[in-house]
Order: sequence, then structure tokens, then C-alpha cells
Amino acid sequence: MFFRVLLLLLIALPVFGQGSKTFSMADFANVEKIDLHFHMAAMDSELIEKAEQDRFRFLNIVVDSQGPLMLRQKLKTGVFLHKANPDRVSLASAFTMEGWDEADWGDKAIAHLDKTFEQGAVGIKVWKNIGMVHRNAAGKLVMIDDSKFDPIFRHLIENGIVVIGHLGEPKNCWLPLEEMTVKNDRNYFSKNPKYHMHKHPEMPSYEDQISARDRMLEKHPKLKFVGAHFASLEWSVDELGKFLDRFPKALADTAARMGQLQYQSNRDREKVRAFLIKYQDRIVYGTDHSTPPDAASDAGYERTRKVWLSHWRYFNTEETQTVPELDEPVRGLALPKDVVEKIYRLNAMKVFPNSWK
Repeated sequence: MFFRVLLLLLIALPVFGQGSKTFSMADFANVEKIDLHFHMAAMDSELIEKAEQDRFRFLNIVVDSQGPLMLRQKLKTGVFLHKANPDRVSLASAFTMEGWDEADWGDKAIAHLDKTFEQGAVGIKVWKNIGMVHRNAAGKLVMIDDSKFDPIFRHLIENGIVVIGHLGEPKNCWLPLEEMTVKNDRNYFSKNPKYHMHKHPEMPSYEDQISARDRMLEKHPKLKFVGAHFASLEWSVDELGKFLDRFPKALADTAARMGQLQYQSNRDREKVRAFLIKYQDRIVYGTDHSTPPDAASDAGYERTRKVWLSHWRYFNTEETQTVPELDEPVRGLALPKDVVEKIYRLNAMKVFPNSWK
């Protein structure tokens, strides 16, 4: 009888251990989390208040994507939301590329950023317009390793400010449609061929974009850097691991590239799981979701919550689910609790220690 009871206990132990080491779907609303890549354009705190019931905080990121007038409006909204919700919303600002060819452009950019830091910004975003859109007076695309940016990066290092970098695009952008790995990329570039770099060999290559980013980081090894969208290395956890090894101050966020990660885990689940465990201190969670100025808060919240729940299921359970980016279903990774807490909160708080107070 004794040995029979002992055998039953030994059989049950892995189940009990697994239950204590991983979060479940029921834990979703009870664990403190941070969406470190969000864009809020509406002066409305309703979504923020709704998200509180799911224990979510935000880094609200301003982007120089629509010109200087819109940038000023985005910053005005961002400052308002941060001051109205200082314990829930932190702010990352940006500078404009307007006036790039003027001698005092850099001084003006630094003065502008300093003003946003006084208003509560804890980081800045550099976007893909650098490298893919903005050209100097001679008509040449400006890359992020241009020496004219160096004084700005030195100033940010001196003041402990984090740079969030979306530089380049997913590698799919440079591939033929039939070779793209996720449906959302195939759909987008089939409808928008002017942005499909495979059709534009006159533009810098994917490798050109990544190399310029890496040269910038080599020049500024003390710069605190978050590579947005898995640091534009979303296609390979091996390459992302090399990047993180090469630049110990860098992290990478998950924003808008979970489909590419799931594409990889469907082909080698243990490899992706091992990567996230190995680099658990270097990955931060984000969605790249947004609230447009005229968006209904209920609709925006429900759309975002659906994605949050899907990602939580993938990271925390072994359940299989369908996702919009892929044709085949995706099995979850069942990451340990301590890994999940770092990805969803602790790493963000370490990188942005003066936020969410």
C-alpha cells in the first residue's frame, strides 16, 4: 500500500509542479503588466481606466510619422495623459527631422527633447523615416549612423534617456510575396506595392538598414536602447540572440511581431522557448496598438484586450490557438512565471526606473 501511494505521488508531482511554475489564463487579470509599446492619440483616459482592471500600465510612444505639426499635437496629448495618469502611463517623445540641413538642427532637437523630459518623458523614439523616407538637401536618404545624430545620442547617454528604435522594416518587406512568412505582411504589401521594398531595388536593402543601426550602437556603447519589433530581427531568434550578445545595453520588444515569433515556434518550439528563457532579462512586452483621436474607447479596449489575451495564452500555456497572422494553429510556450514577469513588467521597470509612479 505504501509503495502504491508513493508511486501515485511521483506520477502527480510533475503536474503539481507545472501548475505552480506557470501562470494560467485565470491569472491574466491578477498579474501586473506593462505594454511598453503603445500609441495614444486621444485625450481620453477611459481606455487606461479599463486597462487597470487587467493590471496593465503603458509606455505611450510618440512618433515623428506625420510631420512637425502632428508631432506637437501627439506630444501635447501624451503629456496630458501622463500627467492625468502618472502611475499608469509613461511617455516617450521624439524629435522632428524638419530643418535637417540647417546648421543648428541638432541644437534645436536637443532643446526640444529636454523640454519633453521636463514634462515627464523618459525615452525617445527614432522611427523608420530615418533610413527609408527623409532625404537631405542632396537627395540622399539620411541613415541613423549619420554623425549629425551623434551629439543627440551623447546627450541622451549623459542624461540616462532610453532610445526606442524602429529602424528598417520586417525582413518580409524585401522578399517576394510568396516567400513572406506571415499573412498580414503578404496582405499589406500586396495592396501597397509602393512600400514593398522587393519592388524597389533603388532603395537601401534590409541589410543596409540593420548595418546602419548597428554602426550607431557601436559608436555609442553606453546608449540604453530598446530595439522595437524584436529589433527588426523578428525572423530569427538566432540573429536576435547575436544582436543582444553584441550590444549588452540593448533590449528588444515584441511589438507587432508576435506572428513572426509564432511562425518560428511552430517550426521549432523548444528553440524559441529556450531563447526566451536565455534572454529573459532582455525582452520586453509591447503590442504597438493605438487609440486614434476619434476612436471609441470601448472598441479600442476590446480589440487590444483580445490581443493581450492571445499573447498571454501563447507565453503562459501549452494550449493551441489560431492567430490572424498564420494559417496553422499555434501551440503555447508555457514559460516559467519568473520569465513571464520579467518580460511583462520587471525588465520595463528596470529600463525605465522613474516611470509609473
